Amino acid sequence: MRAKTLGILGGLGPAASVYFYHIITSHTKAEKDQDHLNIVLISGADIPDRSEFILGKSDRSPLPLMKEDVLKLASVGADLIAIPCNTAHYFFDELSAVSPVPVLNIVRETVALAKKSGAKKLGILATTGTIAARAYQEACHEAGLSFEIPDERAQAALMDIIYGDIKKAEAPDMPRFLAIADDLMARFCDAIVLGCTELSLIAESEDLADYPFIDSLLVLAARSILACGKTPCGFPEIYTYMDT
Repeated sequence: MRAKTLGILGGLGPAASVYFYHIITSHTKAEKDQDHLNIVLISGADIPDRSEFILGKSDRSPLPLMKEDVLKLASVGADLIAIPCNTAHYFFDELSAVSPVPVLNIVRETVALAKKSGAKKLGILATTGTIAARAYQEACHEAGLSFEIPDERAQAALMDIIYGDIKKAEAPDMPRFLAIADDLMARFCDAIVLGCTELSLIAESEDLADYPFIDSLLVLAARSILACGKTPCGFPEIYTYMDT
């Protein structure tokens, strides 16, 4: 029997999609090519900006192109779909409704992992679109977790890091980024979610071991590997809660 095929709706943004593919490949227990996941990937870089639409700064909805890409992935053999973009999950219900195959939910999976790991209060680092959509806030409420978000000034700084640094392939302003995380920890957050997949790229290149970060992209990767019937390996210890 042929193994399951993972469909990746990528391009949201492209660098995060490349990193997601890399995580899956490097963290799947494999001794030969055939032990890895079957994957089909669409990098829909021309999909309009999600935050701009959610915040009413653009009337170009990303949803029609995202729906097209979900259907394309299913038509070429995807058995389930992962979307490595937190902000895109504003449209999750509509995408899930149109998809003939299951769509993984990065927000719900990340909050579920935080709860299983023993977190009580979650700090949320995400785009302003994701914050405005209350995706993580509602997921925390449903899971019985408290949460904190950056204040208005810190949120603006975070968006500048995401759009002014990372999306332009420039080094992020780490002192500025860590100051935002420090403020959340000062408000007694015992875990902080990297709730934007561009922020996950910081974890790729910087040592963040002194902070209780939960990387949503790693969560989605681990869940994708498990959902396709393969064995995750090499993830930090906290991500072992994915298979419990």
